[in-house]
Amino acid sequence: MRIFSATLIIFCFVITATAQSPDQKPFHDSSPKDVSTVSQPQDLNQLADRYFDEYFFAYNPTAGTSAGFHQYDVKLENYSRASIERQIALLKKFKQEFAAQDMALSHGDSTAQADHALLMDDINSRLLEFENIRGWEKNADLYSSGIAGSAFTIMSRKFDTPDNRLKSLVARERQMPAVFDAARANLKGAPKVYTQVAIDQVPGIISFFQHDVPEAFKDAKDPDVRAEFDKSNAAVIASLESYLDWLKKDLLPRSNGDFRIGADNFRKKLLYNEMVDIDLDRLYDIGLADLRKNQQHFKEVAYKLDPSKTPAQILDQISKDHPAADDLLESFRATLNGLVTFIQQKHIVTIPSEVRPIVEETPPFARALTSASMDTPGPYEKVAKEAYFNVTLPDPKMSAQEQEEMLEGVNRGTIISTSIHEVYPGHYTQFLWLQVAPNLSKTRKLLGCASNAEGWAHYTEQMMLDEGYDSKDGSGKEVSSDPAFLKARLGQLQDALLRNARWIVGLQMHRGKMTFDQGVDFFVKEGYQPRAYAERETKRGTSDPTYLYYTLGKLEILKLRADYAKKVGEKNFSLQKFHDDILKQGFPPIKIIRRNMLGNDSPTL
Repeated sequence: MRIFSATLIIFCFVITATAQSPDQKPFHDSSPKDVSTVSQPQDLNQLADRYFDEYFFAYNPTAGTSAGFHQYDVKLENYSRASIERQIALLKKFKQEFAAQDMALSHGDSTAQADHALLMDDINSRLLEFENIRGWEKNADLYSSGIAGSAFTIMSRKFDTPDNRLKSLVARERQMPAVFDAARANLKGAPKVYTQVAIDQVPGIISFFQHDVPEAFKDAKDPDVRAEFDKSNAAVIASLESYLDWLKKDLLPRSNGDFRIGADNFRKKLLYNEMVDIDLDRLYDIGLADLRKNQQHFKEVAYKLDPSKTPAQILDQISKDHPAADDLLESFRATLNGLVTFIQQKHIVTIPSEVRPIVEETPPFARALTSASMDTPGPYEKVAKEAYFNVTLPDPKMSAQEQEEMLEGVNRGTIISTSIHEVYPGHYTQFLWLQVAPNLSKTRKLLGCASNAEGWAHYTEQMMLDEGYDSKDGSGKEVSSDPAFLKARLGQLQDALLRNARWIVGLQMHRGKMTFDQGVDFFVKEGYQPRAYAERETKRGTSDPTYLYYTLGKLEILKLRADYAKKVGEKNFSLQKFHDDILKQGFPPIKIIRRNMLGNDSPTL
């Protein structure tokens, strides 16, 4: 999930990497600094502006469109190896300049130091991806889903007239066939699972360009622009069809690479992305302990719901209590009013706007690896303010059994927890705060981390039920006489177990201690997930190694809450103020928020 990005590709980060080294000063990078060729330090904001202008958006124009900078709408990422090498060189140049700035900030204010860390770690994360992890050499889906995301950012919001936006799309589409030339040249050592995901995704992307894109611009009137679009769109479709044929006949037979990034890269990725430097064995123990805790809680709630049945039988029972596929979107819409009312009545958090997100089906290019997501406008978008709550519906081409298994994963209990996670008071509420929070720098608006964004959303699932949402008396007391609440709690716990399983599977697969098939089995047996979901989640884990950030962030926030309450005293503690104080800081690593709220660098876990 991103706060305002339509798709996640290495060439188009929007929520980007953050962290620090284990032995560094608070919020400072401690890597070796060669500043002999670097000019005198300039103002941090000026240097940040240069970074965003000369690198961040110049090489990631789709991110520019998503952020609300529409001068980038006619440009497309250059996926060639030559472009990647230029990016590496430019990133290293900026790293030297920020290193010099670090010296100037050594006695500066903590806000500037934190912003500096966000910028430096964004650079470190990108270099790690380009030079070590090298997804651009392995992951065929980055290219096909990448161009779909670039088209989607133009079509999804009405920030200009249909004709002007279509002109921009035509300009982007004319550059898209070259993306697949770059893919054919770059891809080597591809893991089979990556190539198979791309093969599974491309038909939906072709359909997206055949149907969704033309439909989005049906109101464009300029005949010349429409004629140019017909040509460029046909060329993109032809390129995708050719790419799919190449994937099947050429790349797949030689896709014998290893998707595992290894323990060292895992540590660095977690460090740069989440500002977490915990030993991986200890990290495994923390994740497993939380998994067991949630499993025990699930058993206790299931027993209260029906003591005559096993937890597995209860899970099977509640999984079958789901809407029909045709009613799924409306079921999600129906939860939003109740959530807002409860939040306001219980003083959970300030909701800065009454505008609701639009609930719609997940775009075709994103359906293979996500069941629900929040797509919000960028912090600098001035015209198109729509936000979309995307829900993946069963594909009509699936068998009846496959459709049923997918629907079981969105039973009525998980519909509640998903709506909390994605909208109120989760991602959408955090996005609304990003729009109104005072004194946020450009850096703080554009850079952050998943363990904050996803951790906050996952934390709210549990917190809302702890505060009594969906219980008869509003107390949250788990009594057998209130089956609706118990079912909601089981849905929340099933989602928590899903995130627990992500923690273990991602960590273990990427350091060679678990196979793909063992990962699927773990999601089923330990994460209490239907097999269809388990397979999709394990596929995701092959290319999203640190997707433990959901539970990681939740645990960090829970510890911060306990420590903050202790600091101010229980009588002075206000849940709403605590939540507002978190959200007004943007979405940096919890380590940064913790330092601001507690005034120290105590452990986040």
